[in-house]
Amino acid sequence: MSRVVRVLPDEPAIDKLFDYLVPDAMGPAVRIGAMVRIALHGRRVGGWVIEDDVEPSVGDDKLRPLAKVRGFGPPASIVGLTEWAAWRWAGRRAVLLRAASPKGAVVKLPSPARNLAGARQAAASADDEVARLASAALGRIGPSVLRIPPALDPFSAIIEAARLGDVLVIAPSQARAELIGRRLRRLAIPVAVLPDEWARAAAGGGVVVGARGAAWAPNEPLSIVVLDEHDEAHKEERQPTWHGRDVAVERARRAGIPCLLLSPCPTLEALALAAPAAVSRQSERAGWAVLQIIDRTGDDPARAGLISEALVTPLRTASTAVCVLNRTGRSRLLACASCATLARCEVCDAAVHQPYDELVCARCSTARLVVCLTCGGGRFKNVRAGTTRLRDDLEVLTQRPVAEVTSATGELPEAGVYIGTEAILHRIARADVVAFLDMDSELLAPRYRANEQALALLARASRLVGGRGPGRVYVQTRLPDHEVLRAASLADPERLVEPELSRRRGLRFPPFSALAVISGSGAPEFAAALRPNENIEVGGGDTVLVRARDAARLADALHGLARPKGRVRVEVDPLRI
Repeated sequence: MSRVVRVLPDEPAIDKLFDYLVPDAMGPAVRIGAMVRIALHGRRVGGWVIEDDVEPSVGDDKLRPLAKVRGFGPPASIVGLTEWAAWRWAGRRAVLLRAASPKGAVVKLPSPARNLAGARQAAASADDEVARLASAALGRIGPSVLRIPPALDPFSAIIEAARLGDVLVIAPSQARAELIGRRLRRLAIPVAVLPDEWARAAAGGGVVVGARGAAWAPNEPLSIVVLDEHDEAHKEERQPTWHGRDVAVERARRAGIPCLLLSPCPTLEALALAAPAAVSRQSERAGWAVLQIIDRTGDDPARAGLISEALVTPLRTASTAVCVLNRTGRSRLLACASCATLARCEVCDAAVHQPYDELVCARCSTARLVVCLTCGGGRFKNVRAGTTRLRDDLEVLTQRPVAEVTSATGELPEAGVYIGTEAILHRIARADVVAFLDMDSELLAPRYRANEQALALLARASRLVGGRGPGRVYVQTRLPDHEVLRAASLADPERLVEPELSRRRGLRFPPFSALAVISGSGAPEFAAALRPNENIEVGGGDTVLVRARDAARLADALHGLARPKGRVRVEVDPLRI
């Protein structure tokens, strides 16, 4: 009897398996996960072998043969994991298989790397708290959480995992993954850095490291390490909106291996998986920077500028200073200097801002001259300035060059002071001073994760200044006693856990529920199809919030539901609502 395989086309719009014959000449190269070319609807497309040696749904005389075997694809264990993830995050399986596949055709794998003597030697010479805690955690199957302060190097945890055998390391950024790869190579430890070294990773042996996409790495590790599990970079923004941490935890569960989650401020989702182990209080305090709170409670909001007098001297004297303000442009909210009327759009009445030399509406993009619609005045006050305007003000106040860093900034310019949104914290490696110019906008943000996100920003700032040393993190606020600031000041993230758990439990937010946001022109129709399901709650409006008691109920409700003709985006586990 002819050998038949089941293939999923590399076409996200076609979420269906098709049967194909395997020509004898291709037989040895065809396996589950192999990347192939098939004839489909009059054209040739790529695809993956999902099932092997199956009973065909039609006779052999009606089946077409595989057109070509392109090469290696994800192993069978990852192919099965993508089926779970497509259900879990209500997405197309082909998108996940694409993330798990090499960028080009891989027709041959190198010899596996088995020399881990460097890791054993490095682990033997390491005698620190992180290594000892990691060793204990790696002796247990399933997820473990290790809380280490921002400035403490987690590299010894990776070494400890590598000492025990093949390991997969998932970093929050590609730059950090490549840095880890270089450090491992200097110790003569075999390493493959994804995505470029996919073939070496598939061959096995040593350490495989990469950013979010490494959750789908083709190796068969004996342990998995996730760095900075709290970092939002682990979440995929495109559909399906999978999370690297959750994929790693499920992968470890299926393989029966340890999964170590490291973070200075673990999320409540991570803490729901396991109670955290932590370094000593002395080490934790040393790993968080001194937090200088500039209390602006008594300042007149109408008269006080965004940069307080207490901040000027540190910004002038620091070798490298970083100012964080999550508002771009010159002005995000303006008021007429003559009549104090807020500047609004003449078309849709939304607030306008001033990116350059005209007023622009952020809602409808209508632009106009810098003129007050009420009194005709041409001068406006900044009620809420953006980073571009603040750059000019900082140059005057500090009397030194100031560079604005945006997402479009390529190579960092030479400057003593930098200003930008929170993304700047990932562009600069070291600083003497980090200043949050408007921390209240983070603490009071209308997002259910606002406190966790604010603490994560302070943790990142602590890492930049190197922990409790001469560097300082400054926070301008009118909420000096806020629980986030107390937790960071005392180097004790655990202080935030109970208040957050109580708040989330009362509001039925994760981890006490599972959420999805449905948006797009077809969202109302899609929501209408969901409403008869008694296991979920479906909101109203053009953007629909869907809530279930747990992730499984939510996934069951969303899985396989027919999509309307209009565009629909399904974001499961949204981080910023």
